[in-house]
Amino acid sequence: MRIAIVLATLILATPALAQFWTHYANARFGYELDIPPGYEGAGESVNGDGQAFHLPGGLQELTVWGGWLVEPENFEQEAAARIAGDMEAGWALTDTATTPHWAGWSGVRGDRMMHQRMIALCEGDGFAALRADYPATDFVAMQPVLEGLARSFAARGC
Repeated sequence: MRIAIVLATLILATPALAQFWTHYANARFGYELDIPPGYEGAGESVNGDGQAFHLPGGLQELTVWGGWLVEPENFEQEAAARIAGDMEAGWALTDTATTPHWAGWSGVRGDRMMHQRMIALCEGDGFAALRADYPATDFVAMQPVLEGLARSFAARGC
């Protein structure tokens, strides 16, 4: 009887086990985050700064990358320049927040939405960025994805 219960539990749990998030760590810039179930990576970029992930069959894309600050120790200036760049690119920003160690903003352009988050790296001379770009119709479905990404996105070794 116990074996039947264990087997039934494993069979019922199999779809849930397939729903585990995977992990991505970038060696060049020293950041990491969890990747949602179902998203497939396109492979590390040639220069090793990050990777793009997409949901097969969907129009959702996650891109992560690292970069060096134009002015070391001035993370907020870098974030402000990138926010301004998104506005110039036609994104109507719906939310922005900037601190000395992280920044986040969201926007809408046509039928697309985006959410970007940046974090300062340990040495103060670089940053890591995460951007989700998805159809506006996926807004509700993307909320737990965005929460999980923000929760796991961190600089390594600080």
